[in-house]
Amino acid sequence: MTRRDIVISAFVVFWLGLFNYETFRLNYLSPLFGRELPKFKLLFPPAGWTMFYRVDEWDGRCEVFGLKGSRRDLIDPRRIFADRYAGYDNIRRNILVTALQGPYAREFCRYLHGKFPEYEAFEVDEVVVPSVLEKPQRHIYRPAYKCL
Repeated sequence: MTRRDIVISAFVVFWLGLFNYETFRLNYLSPLFGRELPKFKLLFPPAGWTMFYRVDEWDGRCEVFGLKGSRRDLIDPRRIFADRYAGYDNIRRNILVTALQGPYAREFCRYLHGKFPEYEAFEVDEVVVPSVLEKPQRHIYRPAYKCL
């Protein structure tokens, strides 16, 4: 290995070690050692791998149903937006909720008809869980629009 390769490899190992230390410092390492461990300034993101995720009392998502005759089938979101990249899950990041917004309705309907020709129409519903902590099983379904 050349000197340049050694320097780059050492920097990568150092950076990954520092990043993982900062990721686990607050919730795992500090309780393990029984005291607050030092934080390295200017290391982004300060929350580690989780980045910035806001947790509310309520939760909301979008569900799409395929309609054929009197049958109403829930379509798996991973079939709607096929994600080929391992380790990056747009569905868990709630990308489907974008389909609830009015400006995207026409384009989303056209996309659904092209992707799932076996269905005659589609219904896009907003699903709200008013209290994730107290009653996580309570879901309120509100039809957003239909794709005819």
